[in-house]
Order: sequence, then C-alpha cells, then structure tokens
Amino acid sequence: MYKMAVVMRTDIEMGKGKMCAQASHAVLDTYLEAVRIRPDYAVGWLAEGEKVVVLKVNSKEELMDLYNAAKKYLPAKLVVDAGRTQVEEGTVTCFGAGPAPEPEIDKVFSKLKLL
Repeated sequence: MYKMAVVMRTDIEMGKGKMCAQASHAVLDTYLEAVRIRPDYAVGWLAEGEKVVVLKVNSKEELMDLYNAAKKYLPAKLVVDAGRTQVEEGTVTCFGAGPAPEPEIDKVFSKLKLL
C-alpha cells in the first residue's frame, strides 16, 4: 500500500478552508515531485486510491525538522504561502511527503497525530 502524508502547522491562524487549500497544494506539488523522481511510487499510489493522511505539528521548527528528514528518503515539497488571504507572504504552512510505501511514510511520521 502506498500513502502520502501532509504535515500541517497548527501554530498559525488559518481557517479550515485555508488549511484545505494548503493541503491541496501540498498533495499536488508532492505528487508532481514523485512523478519526477519516483514514478513507480506515483503510479502505485494512483492505482491504489491515493491514500492521504493529514498530520499536525505545533511549530515551524518541528515542521522543518520533519521536512528535512523526509526529503532525504521521500518525494517531499514545502508549501510557502503567497500571502493573498489569511497569512503573510512567505509563511511556511505545511509540506507533503510521498507517495511511498506505507512503512516508509510511517517510519518518519508515526508519532504525529491526525489533524
């Protein structure tokens, strides 16, 4: 089974719609990265129904530590907001990692709680 993880900051003010939009950016950007560097993962993920989990962290530092760990092993893309609505331009809101086999995703993210 393949899975993608989106890791979202909870320490910044974002409405539910904004969080959904940011997660959507993360999924699309990360999928395109997987197509580029791990097309086998991308194809497998699509074939299995595109499983995604959205997880939470409490700070930018925690998010960046996880992002830097994930990108060593997985397709991963950081989402930086354009600043047109609820947060300032340049705010790092979330990142996506995967798709990848579930054990590889779980190795990095198993301690996080669902958003």
